[in-house]
Amino acid sequence: MPMPAEAPLNERIVREIERSEIAFATDRMTAIKERPGNPEGVEIARIGGAVCLYSRTMPWPSFNTVKGLRDEDAARLDEIAAFYRERDRNVQFEIVPGLIGPDLLKALAGRGLYPSGFHASMYGLGTGLGAAAGDSEARSRDGSGTGAMDSAGDPLRIVELGQDDFETYAAIHCRAFGLPDNGIPHVAANNRVLHARPGWTFYLAYWEGAPAAAAVMHEAEGTASFTFAATLPEFRGRGIHRRLLLHRLAAAAERGCTLAVGQCAFLSASHRNMERAGMRLGYVRTTWTKREP
Repeated sequence: MPMPAEAPLNERIVREIERSEIAFATDRMTAIKERPGNPEGVEIARIGGAVCLYSRTMPWPSFNTVKGLRDEDAARLDEIAAFYRERDRNVQFEIVPGLIGPDLLKALAGRGLYPSGFHASMYGLGTGLGAAAGDSEARSRDGSGTGAMDSAGDPLRIVELGQDDFETYAAIHCRAFGLPDNGIPHVAANNRVLHARPGWTFYLAYWEGAPAAAAVMHEAEGTASFTFAATLPEFRGRGIHRRLLLHRLAAAAERGCTLAVGQCAFLSASHRNMERAGMRLGYVRTTWTKREP
């Protein structure tokens, strides 16, 4: 929905940011679930106003978490916890400031949960999307996908992924985060299902012809969510993350999006790059997890 670029942060914007995060997470999990035989054992449950995400084979927090919790869900906390306990997974709640009250926080603490981590959600509004991405270095206009240096001598080239590029994408994904190469086929399979899915766009960045970084954008209801970005260690410090961010901001503006959202570790390099690109801090989300015995 349209929002003026000069609008100060308010509850409406906070709700839109959270809505976009729930939208891309559930759409991604739904696509993985729809793979033949549901090999990752994905389940999505809606209990009260909360969305409960679970995967049998992917134990990582982003695939096993509760989003969208509200005060009125306090009476269903035990039901939510039971959903995860029955699947041998610890429950994790993502709490957005300003959208719940102290009574629910007390209820979480009373069940042995505590705030174990924080994550920043950044946003950009309205015409600011196009202005932030107006940097002449932001985007490569040639979408041929060859990865060669362009005629102006820029060593960086950004292209959209094709159907056959997901092994390259998955290799960047795994190696950028220090994951073993035996995970590459699984990451490729779970992202390839998003390639032709409405709203999803994947990008590869080449540095002097070599695959160097990757990024993803999900678009829905006028909002662009920057869901992933990673650069291989040997290519860091060259501004590639910033260029991929500006590239996606420009694409979001061209497609008529009025809100752009990105997630990052608070005060990280990604956080700084988003601020340099004109995005602002929407909120710092708190993760609540069960205390270990």
